[in-house]
This record gives sequence, structure tokens and C-alpha cells, in this order.
Amino acid sequence: MRMMTCSRCGQRIFFDNTVCEGCGARLGFVPAEMAMASFDDTLADGAWQRLGPGAAHKPCANYGGPLMPVCNWMLPADSAEGLCLSCRTTATIPALDKPGNLQAWTRIEQAKRRLIYGLLALRLPVPSKEDDEQAGLAFDFLEPLAPGESVLTGHAGGRITLNIAEADDATREQMRASMHEPYRTLLGHFRHEIGHYYWDRLVRGRPKWIGEFRRLFGDERADYGAALQRHYEAGPAADWPQRHVSAYASSHPWEDWAECFAHYLHMQDALETAAAWGLRLDRALPEHCEAAPVQPLPLDLGQPLAAQLIEQWLPLSQFVNAMDRGLGARDSYPFVLPAPVVDKLGFIHRLVGTRRSASPARRRAARHTEPAITSPIA
Repeated sequence: MRMMTCSRCGQRIFFDNTVCEGCGARLGFVPAEMAMASFDDTLADGAWQRLGPGAAHKPCANYGGPLMPVCNWMLPADSAEGLCLSCRTTATIPALDKPGNLQAWTRIEQAKRRLIYGLLALRLPVPSKEDDEQAGLAFDFLEPLAPGESVLTGHAGGRITLNIAEADDATREQMRASMHEPYRTLLGHFRHEIGHYYWDRLVRGRPKWIGEFRRLFGDERADYGAALQRHYEAGPAADWPQRHVSAYASSHPWEDWAECFAHYLHMQDALETAAAWGLRLDRALPEHCEAAPVQPLPLDLGQPLAAQLIEQWLPLSQFVNAMDRGLGARDSYPFVLPAPVVDKLGFIHRLVGTRRSASPARRRAARHTEPAITSPIA
């Protein structure tokens, strides 16, 4: 996440803010600029004037509410749409007259906006089903409505379903512990499920990529239902840490892809945030006295991903985990990246790079095998 400041008073503001604590200006995120902006909300016809350079905008219809703002994204003042880019992808929300559901929906939408911010930063397409019925996205936020009914988080044909119970920290932690997972968050769910969506968009039916995908991840034509049943009944293979980023990734090639895609988004966002704050880890690597300031993973197809991970992500993840332990918290990054996982991440890195109109010469960058990345603190 980039560093953001109020355009009227210059005070630091954050992605979910709606009011500047310094000057009281109304705040909103402008997707076309990938930045927060400050506004005077007193204009007529729903338009808010910019406090600083820039055109007037109007808030998403979900910006205001009787109890709390659900969304803080903006639209051009002359837009025919009432909902922002993020909220247009939401197809189903929980019943808001039920206690706690408004708060749950608000937390879910906050996590989804962070997901979409990361996708926009990578210039990946984020169409809604309203924009593109076949290739668009839709999110259904559901809860069980009858005793014994279950709602499973998942993806099918661009439609992502999330059980709103995941918005409750205590419930989610109980589920994480019962399923022996090292990591479980709302944003993590979204990053995983969007990985399935982008497999359909970027890999499925594309001869240029499907062969390498199968070499790295396995053959996705293997029976998916049978693979998941086997995983839940027998558990993962004992050697999964040598080949996969998580135990669940070992269940089927689709899940391996989704877990790695989520991991890629996780790293990119964390590195962008660290870079925005000017983080510099001068003694990050034992063999070096100094290191360059932390930077996001540049989508440079000519540079092997492993080198960037060793120079940027490994030191940052070690530092974050060390801070967690110093604060008595669980590791924020409970993962180790063996060589096969680095190769998979490199594949995703190249795929995403092609979406940024990389030159033909860079698209033909040679394939490579990359070393394992392990952390003595992981």
C-alpha cells in the first residue's frame, strides 16, 4: 500500500479513512489515480469538490449509511454508476437487519478493497459480472439460514462465495486452529479465491502457458473432488514442505496455483507498503553490512525472481517475524519457500508481467531453475 496524505493539510492518512483527523476533510479513494483524495462534501447534486488539484467526484452509494460507512471509494462526478468499481463486484450481501451483519459486511468490503487495490496495482483486469457476464467477477457474502446448513468459501466461474462468519476474528481463529492452518485471514481468503479466477483468465486454454503450468504445478485434469477427499481423509504427503507453500496446496494443482497466487499478492503488497514507509534493513542479510531500501518486486521479466526475493522479501519477512515475536504475537509470515515454490512464483511473476504489456524480447526471457529460499526464523 502506498503512503497517502491529506491533500489539504498534508497529514498522513490511511486507506480505510473517511475523515482527515487533522483538518476534518472528507476522504475518498480515487481508483483511476490509485490515491486517496480530500474533498468538500457540501456541493449539490452529490458531487464533492476536490480540496486540491483534481476534478470533482461523487462517493460510492455505499459510502454513507445509518451506522457506519461501508465504502470510501469515489466515482467521477458525471458517472452514470452509483457504485464504485469494488462495490459493483458485490452481488449478494447478508441481511443487514440482523445484529452484527453490518459490521461483518463492512469488514469484508474493507478486505475486498485491499484485494482490488493490489490487482489494480498489478494492472490485472477486474471487471464485474455487470460489465462482462462471462469473464467478470461477482462476490456473494452469505451466512447459513437454517440449522445444519453450511456455506463454503469458494470460487466457480468468476463467482466467489465467502461465509460471513470469517469476518469474526474469534470464529476465524477457531477454524484456523481446528484445521491446523498457520495463517487464515479475510484478505488471504480473497487472494486465494481470486487466484482461481485468474487461472481461468490467464492460463486455461492457453498453449503458451498450460504446458509449463503442468510441469510446475501438475496436471489440473486430475479429478478435483477425489483429490480433495483424499487430502481431507489421508492428509498431505509427508514431504509436502519440500514442494508446496502450504499443506493445502498439495491437494490438487488448482489449489497449488491458488495458494501461490495468493502468496504472490501477499508479497507484492507487503513490499510496496515497506517501500512506501522508506524501510531500510541495513543488516538484513548476514553476509552483507548494508542492503538497498526495500522495494516492490519489479515486473522485470529479464531478472530472475529468486534474486529479488532473496534481496527484498526474505529480509523483510524475517524482520516482521522478529517484530511479532518481540511483541508476543504469532508470526505474520509462517512460511518457507523451497525451490519448487520459487519456480511457481516465478511463473506467476512472468504471467503478471505479460499483462503489463512487456516487450516481446522480455516475454521470451529464458526459463530458469531458482534456488530455495528458507528463513532461519520461519
